[in-house]
Amino acid sequence: MNGKTALLLVNPNSRRGKESLTQVRELLTRAGIRYMELPSGRNQTPSEAIKGRVGHVDLVIVGGGDGSLNTAAQGLLDTGLPLGVLPLGTANDFARTIGLPTDLPAAIDVIAKGNTTPIDLGQANGHPFFNVASIGFSADLAMSLTEKAKNRWGKLGYGIVAARLLANSRLFTAILEHDGRVEELHTIQVAVGNGRFYGGGMTVQAAATATDGMLDFYSLEVDHWWRLLALLPSLRKGTHGEWDDVRTFSTKDLTIRTRRPRAVNLDGELKTRTPVKFTIREKAISVFVP
Repeated sequence: MNGKTALLLVNPNSRRGKESLTQVRELLTRAGIRYMELPSGRNQTPSEAIKGRVGHVDLVIVGGGDGSLNTAAQGLLDTGLPLGVLPLGTANDFARTIGLPTDLPAAIDVIAKGNTTPIDLGQANGHPFFNVASIGFSADLAMSLTEKAKNRWGKLGYGIVAARLLANSRLFTAILEHDGRVEELHTIQVAVGNGRFYGGGMTVQAAATATDGMLDFYSLEVDHWWRLLALLPSLRKGTHGEWDDVRTFSTKDLTIRTRRPRAVNLDGELKTRTPVKFTIREKAISVFVP
C-alpha cells in the first residue's frame, strides 16, 4: 500500500458503521493505508463519489453491509478501482462469500496485504448486484424491514418481519425465458444469485461462487407457508434444489416477466421492477481477499 491512497466510504446508517468509524481510521493509519473521506454534508451517492475522484485515489474501501456495497458497484465498474470491504452491516453476506473475516482489524489487514481477485457481478436491467436478486417474498421483506429494525434487532429483525410476511404470502405467476426455453411457473419467490450467501445466512446454491461466471436461479413453488418452514434448513445449506417443489438451474442470462410489475430486490435494495433481464458480468471488478 506504499504511496497509494484509498477513498474511504463508511455508511453511518449500517449496523456498525457510525460506531466503528474512529476505530477504522486508527486501524487504517496503523496499517499504513492513506485515505481520504468525503466532506461532511456532501450530497453524493457512493458511485458518484468514486467516479469524481478518479486520478486522486488508487482503491476504494467501503464500510457497511451488502446494500452499502451495492450503492458503490456502478462507480467501481466505471472506474476499475479495486474494492476493499469492511463488513460493518447486519448480515455481511458478500464478505462471507469471499471468505473475508468479520473482525475489523483482520479485514483491514486483508486490504493492507494487497491481494486482489476479479469477481463477477450480476446485472438486472443494467443495475449491478453482488449477491442475489429476488422477486416475491424477499423483495416484500426488503420493503418491510426498516433501517431502524435492522439496527435494533440485527439478524433477528429479518426473522421477526419474515414470520409476519410468511403467513400472508401468496403465489404469483412468472414467465421465464432462458437458454432458448420459455417456462411459466407459480411461485412464492424467485431468486437469481451471483454469489453464495444472501439474506442473513441463506445460500443461493451450495457450490456457488462469485467467480464461476454463472447466475444460479431458484424458484420456491410451495403452496403452503408451513412447507417453506420445512425448506428453511435446506435454504441455509443451499441444497433446496433437491426438493420437488423447488426449481433450480444455472445460466448466463434470463428474462423474467410477471402479470403486473413487481419490485426486484438487489442485495437488499429495491432497484428495478419486472420485466427484468438478468446478465452476468464476468471478472467485473477486483476485490481484496485473504
